Amino acid sequence: SSDLPSYGSGNRGGPCQRGYTVIEGKRGISVFIDKVQAVENKFIDLERRISDPSVIARQEEWQKLTKEHAALSPLIEVFRKYKDVTAAIRDDKEIVDDGSDAELTAMAREELAELVKEQAALEEELHILMLPKDPYDDKNVIMEIRGGAGGDEAALFAGDLFRMYMKYIEKQKGWKASIISANAPELGGYKEVIFSVEGSGVYGKLKYESGVHRVQRVPVTEAGGRIHTSTATVAVLPEAEDVEINLNMEDVRVDYYRASGAGGQHVNKTSSAVRMTHIPSGIVVECQDERSQLENRAKAVRVLKARLLAQAREEAEAEVTEARRSQVGTGDRSERIRTYNYPQGRVTDHRINLTLYKLESVLNGDIDEFIQALAEARRAELMKEAEEDND
Repeated sequence: SSDLPSYGSGNRGGPCQRGYTVIEGKRGISVFIDKVQAVENKFIDLERRISDPSVIARQEEWQKLTKEHAALSPLIEVFRKYKDVTAAIRDDKEIVDDGSDAELTAMAREELAELVKEQAALEEELHILMLPKDPYDDKNVIMEIRGGAGGDEAALFAGDLFRMYMKYIEKQKGWKASIISANAPELGGYKEVIFSVEGSGVYGKLKYESGVHRVQRVPVTEAGGRIHTSTATVAVLPEAEDVEINLNMEDVRVDYYRASGAGGQHVNKTSSAVRMTHIPSGIVVECQDERSQLENRAKAVRVLKARLLAQAREEAEAEVTEARRSQVGTGDRSERIRTYNYPQGRVTDHRINLTLYKLESVLNGDIDEFIQALAEARRAELMKEAEEDND
């Protein structure tokens, strides 16, 4: 394997070549390491290109290559560590096999046990980092929460979920939420609330929240103290870029009407509310939150584009065989995903059978434990699929 590119000298010299020697003969891991090595070759090429003055002069191309380089950095860092450890294992094995110096052999044997453990951990990390990344993970999102079965109580629960997400978003560095439209009944909560979330890796975290959320509690409207079950649906839509959704406004009927609801003297005086109907798909979007017709129109276009992208994705995913359909689920709005049980103080995620007895904490935005467990379950699915593809 002397033709493998070196990335720089390690403290034991030639880690690329030596690291490769150890895993020869193990065909599965050898094929996998070949794949990772190809990624490192690409990384080295990207490094060369982003340093090229002629590429730097083409800012759009340079930015795209820089982003690609940054995305590969975590994988390459782990791979280079893996090759250093593998080289160290080879050196220690040579010392143990030689056995002429008893003290050195004992030290090498002791170090070897630790290095083999470290190598296995790094190998597992490489497998995770090599999994296909959802191209939408870095996108901003439009979230839609709607009261489902349960009338006023469902609207109150939709309000509780909205507050939970707002608390979660506040805890994320650099994230920002803005309400696009809201329909708030007199008793409180929301019949429907639509808002955008912007920041780094927003869709990658929030995508697991799509589906039907169920609450079991005694409603404030219930005099007899009986526990009721109500639901609210959550949809998390990655925001569409112009290049992804070519929205022809000739296909859209736009109606302007007077806003209704709380708003003081301004309400019903001007036709600032906007309703957009996308004729080919039948998708209808309404926005009346802003006082300006222009602002409502701009927000409605954002929501319409996100819904059209979601529809296109659902159609594409419907072509995927049932066997490959994700058990974790990241988009089915009819799937019951989570139950919030007030009498027992518990929250259960049905996709991964995870129950946490900290309802109050979860409703205050501490949902990371669920998100991380769901992401882990999805990675396990992808690894299983990768193994099946390699068989």
